[in-house]
Amino acid sequence: MNTLAAPHAELPPASAAHRPKLDAKPGPLTLITFVGLLAAGLLFTAWSLVGDVTASGAPVTTWVPYILLGVALLIALGFEFVNGFHDTANAVATVIYTHSLPPNFAVVWSGFFNFLGVLVSSGAVAFGIIALLPVELILQVGSGAGFAMVFALLIAAIIWNLGTWWLGLPASSSHTLIGSIIGVGVANALMHGRDGTSGVDWAQATKVGYSLLLSPMVGFGCAALLLLALRAFVKNRALYEEPKGSEPPPWWIRGLLILTCTGVSFAHGSNDGQKGMGLIMLILVGTVPMAYALNRAMPANETVKFVAVAEMAQNALNRSVPGSLPAQQAAPQPAAARETLSTYVRTREFSPAVVPALAATAGSIGEQVRRHGSLAAVPAEAVANVRNDMYLASEAIRHLDKSGAARFDGETKLRVGAFRQELDDATRFIPLWVKVAVAIALGLGTMIGWKRIVVTVGEKIGKTHLSYAQGASAEVVAMITIGAADMYGLPVSTTHVLSSGVAGTMTASGSGLQMSTLRNLALAWVLTLPVAMLLSGSLYWLFTRIF
Repeated sequence: MNTLAAPHAELPPASAAHRPKLDAKPGPLTLITFVGLLAAGLLFTAWSLVGDVTASGAPVTTWVPYILLGVALLIALGFEFVNGFHDTANAVATVIYTHSLPPNFAVVWSGFFNFLGVLVSSGAVAFGIIALLPVELILQVGSGAGFAMVFALLIAAIIWNLGTWWLGLPASSSHTLIGSIIGVGVANALMHGRDGTSGVDWAQATKVGYSLLLSPMVGFGCAALLLLALRAFVKNRALYEEPKGSEPPPWWIRGLLILTCTGVSFAHGSNDGQKGMGLIMLILVGTVPMAYALNRAMPANETVKFVAVAEMAQNALNRSVPGSLPAQQAAPQPAAARETLSTYVRTREFSPAVVPALAATAGSIGEQVRRHGSLAAVPAEAVANVRNDMYLASEAIRHLDKSGAARFDGETKLRVGAFRQELDDATRFIPLWVKVAVAIALGLGTMIGWKRIVVTVGEKIGKTHLSYAQGASAEVVAMITIGAADMYGLPVSTTHVLSSGVAGTMTASGSGLQMSTLRNLALAWVLTLPVAMLLSGSLYWLFTRIF
């Protein structure tokens, strides 16, 4: 693996004249802008956080949770910063090695569109990541175990990302984070005397795993096919040749390469930025529930609709239980209902008590919101319980819908689905300042440390210099694949998609592949999951002894 530390060890000597100049130092204006944006991002984050906490009226009895919150936020933003220079180097490698953009300008350009991608992201990936975490830790994320979980999985992901970056290996930040989450879940289950497999939502993990497994195959195959299609329909020979000296390509090729680089950067920000956002929201919900557990921005006039939908869902659920008694007689107590749903969400083992518990929880949630008049008016002492009930009800509905264990009729499915949508609107939200903070961290990270990964992608995958058509084909496929995954709420690896796309184009053109690099990439891909699991599980065990 250490062979990758030498930037130009593998590229054939004939192509040395065509290498881009990667060692140019950034100018003073760039450095001033970088430091200014970093300071502005930190100040804006602190100002927004203080403003939200003050507006919520949350009492401050001790500063310890807020200190832990600050540390957790810095670690989460640090993860996104490392993600920026680790993953986004893949987006700029093609424009740099085809001389379409100067290296320093390319990374600034990519960083800006990463920033924009984060700002317009949907949030679906963020909450898909949270669904992988152990339910008991999500419900008690403000506790010592909750902070241990967040610190362990983020620090483990940062350590592995930095290690693979140092070796110049394009490993996946998404793959790393998923492994860290699974490691914490397994360790938490074992520490509580349960089977380690019970600590992870394996259905959700399998769904994510398929996306991470299939995306490199899609990148390789589709990029190869796209290059062959270009060869069949576009006969301009310049498109398939390596750059001549350091001159930029013809304007139309250059425009295509810049467009695809822009698209990959935007898609990367939109997809990868959400992982940090989801974890930051988890931290905020646990530390300052009064400000972030419920969507305080939901209009008060929506309260009537929310309560009505909850009541209709409760009635529909009660009617769906064969031989059920009237709701006031059959409904379990809130604590018992919460325990039943928590067990179901954790184990996925359906029992006859689940539907009555869900009906009782729906009624309890609707009654509490009706009594207080709006989500913003729920008192501090009740916010955490209301939010936890909403989370459990939403997750229980999701699993019931997926498994079909409850066999709801059409009307019940409609009522329950509408209720889940109301619950998600009330709990699955991301404040603008969180998006801005993550966008700045990811965008600025793009501008640091990009050279190692760029050299690997540009020089060490194929045996010949990257041609214009190869770069464009790999980038187009990566842009479309990542964008489609974002629409469906699936995390994918920009690294895997793009590097496999470059490999696919090299194979299709007959250029040949550098097998030593591919072996190292495959080794990093295989080791990422178990190493991240081991790191995060060990750190979680250690941190639970500290907090």
